[in-house]
Amino acid sequence: MFESCLRNKMASESTVDTDFRVFFVYPSSYSSHNPDGNMFVLSTFYCIFGIPKMQRYIFSFMNSIQHIIIDDTLNKVSSPAFSNYLCHAYCHSGFCILQRNGKTFRFGQGCCMIIARRGDLVKIVETSMDFSVDVIYVTQEFIELSTPQSNYGMRGQFALFNNPVIPLTPQQQEVCKLNFEAVKRRLSQMSHLFRHEALINAVQCMIIDFFDFHAQLYGTDKISSQSRELMEQFIDMLERGNFRRNRTIGYYASSLCVTPKYLSEVSKKISGMPAAFWITRYTALDISRLLRDRSLSFTAISDMFGFSSLSHFSRYVQTNLGVKPSDFRE
Repeated sequence: MFESCLRNKMASESTVDTDFRVFFVYPSSYSSHNPDGNMFVLSTFYCIFGIPKMQRYIFSFMNSIQHIIIDDTLNKVSSPAFSNYLCHAYCHSGFCILQRNGKTFRFGQGCCMIIARRGDLVKIVETSMDFSVDVIYVTQEFIELSTPQSNYGMRGQFALFNNPVIPLTPQQQEVCKLNFEAVKRRLSQMSHLFRHEALINAVQCMIIDFFDFHAQLYGTDKISSQSRELMEQFIDMLERGNFRRNRTIGYYASSLCVTPKYLSEVSKKISGMPAAFWITRYTALDISRLLRDRSLSFTAISDMFGFSSLSHFSRYVQTNLGVKPSDFRE
């Protein structure tokens, strides 16, 4: 009955397709078999005690969360149902052409790709006939549990926002494939009494190697914890959509109790871009997404962002997106 209740709930959730195969993480008093299939889901509904950072993650089976999902396509990367997941992908063969942030990228054989924010803005343009990919979706919450104590992740996150594709050397390719297989193997070990901790360890190893792949390409900079926390808070405000009504650096600096100059300096040091760039970038991406929705009038979108007039809105779009609002609907 316990398993039946869980399966019925998960089948009704929009985040999981009906053809997924589900693995449950049971307390030691329960057991389950390993169902066949190429789709795996980790559903957590108990607390691991003794790890302070994890104490707040106490789930009952009534609010279970699928923290890790394995797939062999990129079809779900732009789905709103996966908006809380970070996408990690490795291309075995062929290639895929995708668009993100107004740019076009080629994700080909021997490359890994990490889409850490706003997967809903990704558009798959083309895939080759021999395109083969492994994909691991991990929730933001599970990533936080698994990320090592390093400030490099913040710098890498912004670089990946601009270019999510990382070309790998032959040696790095083997490391990446081993990491993906390790996560899959841990998911299938249903009788492992410390399966949850083992999965955290497997995901952490994957993240550390992604840090290394990225750092080998772009180098490393020392980032203080204070700067990292400030940048995280700034981006969190943008993620919550504050840019729809507030697009001045002064607003964000005041909210974070720093000067506009300091906020911009920290942003440039960590991301390579000043704070104003990220405010404009988030605004422009959101506007471009809404302009493609033909059910919304230009006036309605203008009002969402607090523009004083439709002409002001049109000028903003032309300045920051390079086209008129009407061009999105031709």
